[in-house]
Amino acid sequence: MMTTTAPEPLFDQRMHFAGEREFYRGKVRDVHTLEDGRLLMVASDRISAFDVVLPRPIPFKGQVLNQLAGFMLNAVSDLVPTWLEATPDPNVAVGKCCDPIRLEMVIRGHLTGHAWRTYRDGGRMLCGVPLPEGMREHDAFEEPIITPATKAEEGHDEDISEAEILSSGLVKPELYAEMVRVTRALFARGQEMASSRGLILVDTKYEFGLYEGELMLMDEVHTPDSSRYFHADGFQGRQSRGEQQAQLSKEFVREWLISGGFMGREGDQIPEMTDGFLALVSERYIALYEQMTGLTFSKPEEVNTVTRIKRNIENWHRAH
Repeated sequence: MMTTTAPEPLFDQRMHFAGEREFYRGKVRDVHTLEDGRLLMVASDRISAFDVVLPRPIPFKGQVLNQLAGFMLNAVSDLVPTWLEATPDPNVAVGKCCDPIRLEMVIRGHLTGHAWRTYRDGGRMLCGVPLPEGMREHDAFEEPIITPATKAEEGHDEDISEAEILSSGLVKPELYAEMVRVTRALFARGQEMASSRGLILVDTKYEFGLYEGELMLMDEVHTPDSSRYFHADGFQGRQSRGEQQAQLSKEFVREWLISGGFMGREGDQIPEMTDGFLALVSERYIALYEQMTGLTFSKPEEVNTVTRIKRNIENWHRAH
């Protein structure tokens, strides 16, 4: 149960920092562009599903995402340059400002989530990739498939095929080939890391940009907001019995919303987010952090989260 002494969740607070030039509020992160060209991102406790920000924050979710993203970005920095330079607060990341490539590189190792819903409804082609007959939900593909999506400024991202990407000129062929190569290398690394911690990395997405003409990995990597994990122990048994898989991701939030009649459509009503439900989601995020990193999650003791962040950013500015 949450108590009044818990740190104040970050939801709609608006902070500004010294040297700030621009501000942009995303679904989950507040993005501050600094005068030196770097980005300062504050990971809030907002949670989104079906491209809609839900009305209540998830305690500690922003800290989980920020610290896990930092851990994972460091773990893949030998495969591709990353945007991250510093994490001056549990909820804050600072790094390079890239020219974003308006594509999400989604890669799937299993027939799960959106891919399964497409398959269940009779689709046998996803983003130009043929899907084999006779598969069941959560079955593994022989080889991971890449199913890109356009990165929308607002509204829903849209599936797109490699042929459409190249014919539209959205990305040049040589650059797209490099994005595919890096996507597969990153996913293989993520699968190895997950396996070592008793998990299966089911699917994920990567976002890239260009920095001084060089391909650079942006945003978060292998977090529960961008990725789906199954527990490896008992996976095959559950598959053979046709049971649902035990997973660590926010897919269970989507499933909860769907069961309550919400899929982001006009007129849909979001089910009531009770304190108990918020605590459950928070516990699942923390569990994933601890299982993926092998570290113990440390909850801040300071109640006023905004004051803590501002103080830590001021200290970081003075040191840099």
